[in-house]
Amino acid sequence: MLEELRIQNFAIIDRLELNFAPGFNVITGETGAGKSIIIDAVELLLGGKADSTFVRAGAEKAVIEGVFALNSQIQALVLPILEREDLMDGDGAFVTISREVRNNGRSTARVNGVTTSQEVLREIGAFLVDVHGQSEHLSLLNPRTHIDLLDRYADLVELREAIASVVEKVTAVRREMKRLMDDEAALERRAEQLRHEVEEIDAAELVPGEDEELRAERTKMANSEQLATLTAEAVMLLSGDDDAPDQLSAVDQLGQVAVLMTKLANLDPELKDDAELADSLSAQAEELALSLRRYADSVEYTPERLNEVEERLELLNRLRRRYGGTIEAILDYADRARTELDSIEHSEERLEELQAEEEKLLRHIGELGGKISRVRQMFGKKLGERIVQELADLRMERARFEVAITQEDDANGCYVGDRRLAFDATGIDKVEMLMSANPGEPLRPLARVASGGETARIMLALKRVLALADQTSTLIFDEIDQGIGGRIGSVVGEKLWSLAGNHQVMVVTHLAQLAGYGDRHYHVRKLVRGDRTSTQVRPLDDEAERVNELAEMLGAQGESGKVSARDILHQAQEFKQHRQPKLI
Repeated sequence: MLEELRIQNFAIIDRLELNFAPGFNVITGETGAGKSIIIDAVELLLGGKADSTFVRAGAEKAVIEGVFALNSQIQALVLPILEREDLMDGDGAFVTISREVRNNGRSTARVNGVTTSQEVLREIGAFLVDVHGQSEHLSLLNPRTHIDLLDRYADLVELREAIASVVEKVTAVRREMKRLMDDEAALERRAEQLRHEVEEIDAAELVPGEDEELRAERTKMANSEQLATLTAEAVMLLSGDDDAPDQLSAVDQLGQVAVLMTKLANLDPELKDDAELADSLSAQAEELALSLRRYADSVEYTPERLNEVEERLELLNRLRRRYGGTIEAILDYADRARTELDSIEHSEERLEELQAEEEKLLRHIGELGGKISRVRQMFGKKLGERIVQELADLRMERARFEVAITQEDDANGCYVGDRRLAFDATGIDKVEMLMSANPGEPLRPLARVASGGETARIMLALKRVLALADQTSTLIFDEIDQGIGGRIGSVVGEKLWSLAGNHQVMVVTHLAQLAGYGDRHYHVRKLVRGDRTSTQVRPLDDEAERVNELAEMLGAQGESGKVSARDILHQAQEFKQHRQPKLI
């Protein structure tokens, strides 16, 4: 649950620190005081889109930080993400999320003090808080969202993932089939190109690393004259000049030094190591002279060979420019080209294989889709019945509600019994919630029958029913009382309070009858100091404060208003004393 919320320089909020309680939290205050701004801050904290307009005028940045306590159920969902992203801190009982938005529009997200991406923030936030505002009421009118609502209720997540995986496979198979069938002439042109490329690369008889060897050989031949001169000079210094036989060579001189050192060591054993060093130097000098003579014999300049090397290097450069930056890359390209060429040359056989694979996958989709559809039919009926019960409590006693599940025939669809049906990643069903708000009226799509207030009540009924399947620990309702009058405000309050048995519930409301059911009540007010406006929030901790606030919300003046407010509080307290929050 959300335990702490700190907001700084966000919209008209200067600085705000809130500590929320478990159970049912209500937030009230006059219009424009900043109640919904607090919800906006929470949505931004959970990965919502950042905007420079969020930053309070005159400030460099807005900062929002929230501390969430994780129960064991939420830990099982969130901790794997924290471990994957290296965001763990402590034993995982709490997670701290912060968001900064600068006045240039740039934003930074942190989890447990570590910078992370907005995507990761959204992934974590989806398990922590579910915000239900007016926009969600509107989304309820979109039939495309209905299948997801039903599947959440029916706990079809795993089966949905399974069928989506098979649908992805059949889509890939069909894509390859289309490629093979689309343009035979184009495939033949492609095959001819691939044959030429493979033949060109094979004819080159490439050897990995040969280009480096060839460049080294070219350098050696290009500098052969200087190499021969320098080598001869080094050999002469080491071995002596045949034209000056009386002049001792370096090898001879080192040999004499070695003999002298041996004699010295015989006289003084302390020179034994030096004698051995002199002997080693003499031997190494002689070995160096022999090695240089062999190298001198290998240094030669052959114009024909130099031309061969240059031509070979030019061929390798041409192939590199065409097929890859290295010989290994060229050879890899050739392997891929052979594979593609083989696929084209055997396209008829491959097409038959793909058709057989498609048939197998379509039957698998049909099996999974049929199983999912049967579950949806069963739970769709239960969902409709429970929503009707909830709507009756919300003063829509004569309303009818039904979850319509249909399929469409498709000649290229999956096999379900003796039918071929259209399908997508969700299965074979089209789901739409239908309603009749008044007796005698036929069932129609929600968008055609639900008023604003009815939509809010349907959403509340859905949330009540879906709460059993909803693992999100904190539910926030903004504008849930839109279009709802005071006559059923207490019923809505009872419904929301009952959700607190499994969730932390927060509600922004204008209804005193609803607010009376809060376990903790926060009052938001707008302050003007000088020429600046700011928002202040404080908990109403005693009954007198709550009575005054509820009376103001009722618009009642004097003692009579306070009496009505006390009645609301006492009615709510009596209800809560005799019932434990529980879900239907």
